[in-house]
Amino acid sequence: MFESAFALSDASRIIAGAVLLTVVTIEFGGTFLLRIASGKVPFTEFQKSFSRAGHAHAGVLVIFSLIGVVLADASGLEGLWGWVARAAIPLAAILMSGGFFAAMAGKGRTSPNKAIVVLYAGAASLAVGTLTLGIGLLTA
Repeated sequence: MFESAFALSDASRIIAGAVLLTVVTIEFGGTFLLRIASGKVPFTEFQKSFSRAGHAHAGVLVIFSLIGVVLADASGLEGLWGWVARAAIPLAAILMSGGFFAAMAGKGRTSPNKAIVVLYAGAASLAVGTLTLGIGLLTA
């Protein structure tokens, strides 16, 4: 077996593996965006913009999640705070991108529906995860 100078904790390895598997869903979302852009899906301008935002947030936050699990291990955070630092950012990726898509659902929609609250929950998760990780690194 390959020995590395740096190895992920079991928690980070599991989260990183699960996060990497989500890339396939992001790819599928990209093919859907191509259908929207080509006019094959009748969306309003609002729905198109929320679709693009949901897709972009998913991609960026998945990358941030992978960086975050490595940094969580470097911070030495354990227990509840370790899990918050590792899991809140990937959770934000799910909630924020899902919030964009859910909030624009419905034929001819021109403004967000009540599911916009999911987007705000994702923003809160991102803030909690980022703050926990940052403070953990600064106090390590």
